[in-house]
Amino acid sequence: MRRFLSFLALTVAGSALGDIAAAERLESVYTDLNADRDCAVFSMNEEGGEFANMVCAGWRGYPVFIFSGDLRETVFYGFMPDPAKPPAWESFTAFNSTGPKVEWRIGTAESRAVPVATIHRWFVNDDPEQPSKATEVLAVAKVGQVDRRDGCVVGLVLATGNPQANAQARRIADERAEKFRCGRDERVLVGSRLPSFSRSE
Repeated sequence: MRRFLSFLALTVAGSALGDIAAAERLESVYTDLNADRDCAVFSMNEEGGEFANMVCAGWRGYPVFIFSGDLRETVFYGFMPDPAKPPAWESFTAFNSTGPKVEWRIGTAESRAVPVATIHRWFVNDDPEQPSKATEVLAVAKVGQVDRRDGCVVGLVLATGNPQANAQARRIADERAEKFRCGRDERVLVGSRLPSFSRSE
């Protein structure tokens, strides 16, 4: 696992990056997230089914980590603070899963393209046998950088019945993600019926 992460770090040519330029408008790029095709399992219950931890292809060498258990997931985008252990668990209380596409908001640092944040659609449901009843939420997350491995959920936007959800999520990503202090700052919440969400170290 450590060798794999070291290889990923080389793909972004490790340099300590300065502050990401506060461009008037960041750009979006999209990557697919297909667990069967794009991910490798590095830890799981020997009998299967209870939990599985995966590392997946992200954007230009920035990995995506999925930690799942009990029909719930937590996702870390970019480089984790400690590759030897999972990051803080951030997830919805109800059963949940993530969608098959990740939107990356891209800025620049020292003339290089750098992903500042991700926007990822989650499906949250107390009854996974009835997927039509799932509540859709856009989670905005700060991306962990090679030199500043601080990544976490910055904001949540209720997407079900909200035609402005994508624009609202991008605004949070562009205005809040880079300077957000994980575990200290309060997440931005948009929507009066957001499912319960929590963080545990």
